[in-house]
Amino acid sequence: MPGVLNMEALNRPTVASVEAGLPSATTGLRRGTLSAGFITLLVVSAASPLSVVAGGFPLGIMLGNGAGTPALVVLALGLLLLFAAGYTAMATCVTSAGGFYAMIARGLGGRSGGVAAMVALVGYLTIQFALYGMLGAVMAESLQTQFGLAVPWWVCAFATMFSVAYFGYRQIDFSARVLAGFVVAEYAVMLTLDLMILWSGGAHGINLDSFSPKVVTSGNPFIGLLFCFAAFIGFEATTIYSEEAKNPKRSIPIATFSALLLVGVFYSFSLWCLVLGVGSGDVVSVISALSEPTQLLYGVSDRFVGPYLTLLLRLLFAVSVYAGLISFHNAAARYMYSMGREGLLPAWLGRTHPWHRSPHTASLLQTGICVAVVGGFALGHADPVLSLFTWLSSLATICVLLLMIGTTAAVISYFWRDQQGHGLMRVRWLPVISGLGLCAVLLLAVANFHVLMGTSEHTSTLVLSLVPIAIVLGWATAQRLKWVDPQRFAKLGRDRS
Repeated sequence: MPGVLNMEALNRPTVASVEAGLPSATTGLRRGTLSAGFITLLVVSAASPLSVVAGGFPLGIMLGNGAGTPALVVLALGLLLLFAAGYTAMATCVTSAGGFYAMIARGLGGRSGGVAAMVALVGYLTIQFALYGMLGAVMAESLQTQFGLAVPWWVCAFATMFSVAYFGYRQIDFSARVLAGFVVAEYAVMLTLDLMILWSGGAHGINLDSFSPKVVTSGNPFIGLLFCFAAFIGFEATTIYSEEAKNPKRSIPIATFSALLLVGVFYSFSLWCLVLGVGSGDVVSVISALSEPTQLLYGVSDRFVGPYLTLLLRLLFAVSVYAGLISFHNAAARYMYSMGREGLLPAWLGRTHPWHRSPHTASLLQTGICVAVVGGFALGHADPVLSLFTWLSSLATICVLLLMIGTTAAVISYFWRDQQGHGLMRVRWLPVISGLGLCAVLLLAVANFHVLMGTSEHTSTLVLSLVPIAIVLGWATAQRLKWVDPQRFAKLGRDRS
């Protein structure tokens, strides 16, 4: 409207001022950029739904409860929806790029916030390392199969890394628009296969065996449940984008529930269709006989549709992992940025780009960390999937479970005296129920960590030790801030709306 000041334009340095050498450092993210729909797409991309269906769940079916896995997805979805009730209630009161860390700091105090920040940073960084291993292996295999090119997996990983860094450096809505196309393509192709399996009647007809108590409780359902929870990692990142949302009080709850339902229903329905395509009684033996679990999806596609869809699925498998990398890169950059801005990490990490208003310094730093870690695994001749992906994705699962448990406690504490218009069920009893359920899942995950990693208990213990190290480091960092700058410590996790 003519005559009305554009505050966003006033806050953003002009290109001329930057070129003239004027001070250009900013500390604010780009406001009012993301709608609920874009935030949903960002976090759905982080879940990498197609790659999970193709790569993660077949292993979960084989090691878990076989054909009953679709029912376990529904169970995991139900528990996460209970968690989301309190999580989104607090999201309407706390607007910060710190996500879990900001909520825990507000609900449980600054030291707990420092612990959450460090655990979150470890979790989101390790899931990136893991995905670079997966994507590098997938791309190398595809280049060999389709074009006869023998390219090392780490070359593919590094090439991907620098393109992801480009997206992280740019405006967040640029990443969101690219990811939107990826997500739509993933869902469209996978649902096409699902419908063709149903149209053809599957291997032995359409049935609901996957949801019968006998099948659900067969095998090892506890291991299967852990794989189901690991598959949802990424949905919780909605609050990280609250400062950039158009209407955070409304957009974040909508995006959180939308992402959960989209991913959960997609997982359960697609897995049920895959089981029908193979046969509920045969699915475990079929996967066990394959050279690698990802071949299950391709074999079913060849049988019910044809090689053209299978080729498209192979391509979109890599695209799905790539989309997940972009999303997790953006999430980790915002954690680093928030920690730098509030004094838990060096202040230069809390700066944003003068034009894009992105956390570009945090983005560049984590790219450097990814280069070092992935390069270290490559120099050590580690397997990109069995070591890099499996080990570190399992570690990330533990980190996210810890953060979710801490958040339920923070929600209960934050609303204990003043419910701020929310019902007692939403801000107290549902967090209690979900917190107890998540604690049970965490105990199962720790007890079976060597199974998740597919390695010895000694190796799994060494990897798991990174979590207590992160906890101690986070506590010490927050305590240092309290000694050096008590006022900043008291404002950790403060609202940035």
